[in-house]
Amino acid sequence: MPDSASNLVFDAALALPCEAVVAVIGAGTMGSGIAQVAAKAGHRVLLFDTRGGAAEEALRRVADDLARLVAKGRLDEQAARAIGSRIACVHAIGDCVSADLVIEAVVEDLQAKRELLLELERVVGERAILASNTSSFSITALAAKCRHPGRIAGFHFFNPAPVLPLVEVISGLATSQDVLRTLYATAQAWGKKPVHAKSTPGFIVNRCARPFYGEALRLLAERAGDPATIDGILREAGGFRMGPFELMDLIGNDVNFAVTQSVWQATFHDPRYRPSVIQQDMVAGGLLGRKSGRGFYAYGGDAQPVCARTETACEAPAAIVVHGDSPAGGTLAERMRASGIEVRRAAAHATLGDGVIAQTDGRTATQRAVDGGVRDLVVYDLALDYASCRRIAIAWADGCRRDLAGAAVGALQKCGMQVTQVDDVAGLCVMRTVALLANEAADAVTQGIASAGDIDAAMRDGLNYPRGPLAWADDIGVPRVRDVIRHLAQHYGDGRYRVAPLVARCAASGMRLGTA
Repeated sequence: MPDSASNLVFDAALALPCEAVVAVIGAGTMGSGIAQVAAKAGHRVLLFDTRGGAAEEALRRVADDLARLVAKGRLDEQAARAIGSRIACVHAIGDCVSADLVIEAVVEDLQAKRELLLELERVVGERAILASNTSSFSITALAAKCRHPGRIAGFHFFNPAPVLPLVEVISGLATSQDVLRTLYATAQAWGKKPVHAKSTPGFIVNRCARPFYGEALRLLAERAGDPATIDGILREAGGFRMGPFELMDLIGNDVNFAVTQSVWQATFHDPRYRPSVIQQDMVAGGLLGRKSGRGFYAYGGDAQPVCARTETACEAPAAIVVHGDSPAGGTLAERMRASGIEVRRAAAHATLGDGVIAQTDGRTATQRAVDGGVRDLVVYDLALDYASCRRIAIAWADGCRRDLAGAAVGALQKCGMQVTQVDDVAGLCVMRTVALLANEAADAVTQGIASAGDIDAAMRDGLNYPRGPLAWADDIGVPRVRDVIRHLAQHYGDGRYRVAPLVARCAASGMRLGTA
């Protein structure tokens, strides 16, 4: 049994040959997508579903998708016809007897998947690999009653399977390393980017992404901003392709809530994965997102677009003091200088004059002002790139003079940024989200769930994150990430905000998380 992905050496020559037969059980959106991927790679594909007509409907979806690719010039007609001809509907599990690889993509129900695997064992040859596309269930549990658990592994694609490159190859306690190598090499041969993970609640992506949703929901609960505002900050400052509320609506609030519950329950109610009452109520009320016509946003022809809250124009000061000595502060100072503002830098705990602005360190602006002996303090959020970001979030301390807060807003606006003031919450939006994503990823490395490189690759390729969370933390500075989490823990008194051992060790030693 491998302890982590770093113990495995994969060889592309181990991929299933093109003449190998692939069976896909479950003809929903995911199953049909996987069938299309395998057929494109040259395999004969058998597609089965217990629902009458479902496999035939899946073939029509594949044909429509291939036609769209041809129309866009991404695929020629001959290749499209060849791909479609390789997929055949079958009408009984027994028709999959010739399969060398079976991928189950049925409903996410543990008992249903277990029963299917037991039935498949009675049908296919002993050398056939049985793979599950489960997004959350333990591979060890799925294989527990099988006669040959060594040939059972997770093979988790992301939707839409023909488009998204990531595939998680997941090992249970009994999974053979030969099976893992074959699946990994096969995913590579199919044009995918595989990563390996040990079977653990949520695997890599669904575990390490929980803070992206959880912190947004907590910010909403604390009324830091509305969904459109929080989404706008995460997109336009943090560089994420979609904001968390947009993404939850796209996934479906019922699905997202179920995954969060699954991980929380499987980890014996670890507070890091605690579900949100807000999302629970939305699911109970049928506000599931795009598929129900309403979630955090309204959908449909009469839905009105909503935008992030933005501060009105303020006059920029002639000069400003940028507080602290972080690289981020330096980049922001240069952007201000380029816009014609005189910038002075000050040490972290200096008593400063007018127009003080500092990057968040996880404390509220009010607490930091009290601790530093300054009243008029504005804190700004993390950005993916301070040199080019279009929006930045700020908060100011209780009691801060409004003219000084306005001067800070004006200075940032003069740099070409839209400014969003949020309530004075600890860690603001982007900083707390990225710090906790990195913390979760570091904990996964500590537990040998996956390598640092595989985790960063999975978050980029599976969720389109702008950076892997571990590499991002290294650029922010691991000590700063540690301090942000510590300050969140002090503010909330909640075990949700505990520093991962690897973060603490790297912060103390100067090591980088991405190479730990």
